[in-house]
Amino acid sequence: MTAMVDEGARVAALRSYGLLDAPRPVVLDELTRLAASIAGTPMSVVTLVDAERQWFAGRTGFPGEQAARDVSFCAHTMAAGRPIAVPDATRDPRFAGFATVTGDPHIRFYAGAPLVDEDGHPLGAVCVIDDRPREAGDRLLDDLAMLAGQAAGHLAAIRSRRLLAELGDELARAGQREDDLVAAISHELRTPVATIQGYLEILTDDDALAAYRPIVEPIQRNGERLVQMVDHLLAGSRPAGAPLAVHRSPVDLATVVQAAAVSCAPLAARGRVTVELPDPGASAPAVADFTRLCQATGHLLRNAIQHTPPGGRVTVRVTGGGTPAIEVTDSGAGIPAAELPYVCDRFYRGRHSRVQAVAGVGLGLSIAQQVMAAHGGSVSVTSPGAGAGTTARLQLPG
Repeated sequence: MTAMVDEGARVAALRSYGLLDAPRPVVLDELTRLAASIAGTPMSVVTLVDAERQWFAGRTGFPGEQAARDVSFCAHTMAAGRPIAVPDATRDPRFAGFATVTGDPHIRFYAGAPLVDEDGHPLGAVCVIDDRPREAGDRLLDDLAMLAGQAAGHLAAIRSRRLLAELGDELARAGQREDDLVAAISHELRTPVATIQGYLEILTDDDALAAYRPIVEPIQRNGERLVQMVDHLLAGSRPAGAPLAVHRSPVDLATVVQAAAVSCAPLAARGRVTVELPDPGASAPAVADFTRLCQATGHLLRNAIQHTPPGGRVTVRVTGGGTPAIEVTDSGAGIPAAELPYVCDRFYRGRHSRVQAVAGVGLGLSIAQQVMAAHGGSVSVTSPGAGAGTTARLQLPG
């Protein structure tokens, strides 16, 4: 750390969040999945740097719950006070001897942005990691800085809720119990499934086992489907009237769409559906919770892809400025006028979904509506009629 930082005060601030040795908050796990999707890396971590160790408050693809501080890339990022990138750790004298470089998980590429809380205390970093060397562009470093700001906002909300709970606010206690339960369920499910998926990927990559790929690939797809279904059920089970915490900060809606599209790419490939996205160089500024908005956009994209026949097309448009919005249009069967008023109801599945056995439990649009309501925005769904496709729109306040 630099001389300008009081290490004692920094560590005290870090521990005030109550996240060390605690179940990982679901929202931080979601944030790392989005970071990995944006960067195209197999690993991503939200790291909190304690006095002698680093604790992984959110992680995707990275093994373990914690590691020693002396092998922490994120401690260097935190000390630098700015985003940094390491194209190949084996060629960087600062990191080449780290156990995480010479051994599992064989870190080669690292890019991270410092995580600084609202009081100015550096707490750690948000990073993406690959086991192959690569370069990081300015856009990726900017996106990581944005995600670090989002993480700091979520940490502030978590601490505020804990402080309220200590003061005896029953609503805050109920909200914290719900978050802890969701975190525990998510952890108990995701850990074994992630392990299974990891071994399946090894089998898939082994050319000597190519004959078994037709068996392995359906297992992978169903594992992903299981996790998605539990995510939907947990998100959709929030009690009516319970507030959904959002942390607003400047975001780029084009980046939101790109991140959401990555998670839907395998579904589109299997269904032979083309997804047209905004130009990656386009910019559509807005103020929103990046993680929550990616979640809502993902639900719209999955719905559109699942209801579009093979060879069809899904088009995504974004607008920024005074009317920030994300619009998803499919070329599918359309929605009868009589069903449109109910499409955002929890567990509602239209006749086409039931007859065609479209995968899902009818919670996607309901969850998107919760997210947009928390932002003060709205969800609208329109369809000219049978066979004419559907347009779903997420509208943020200007």
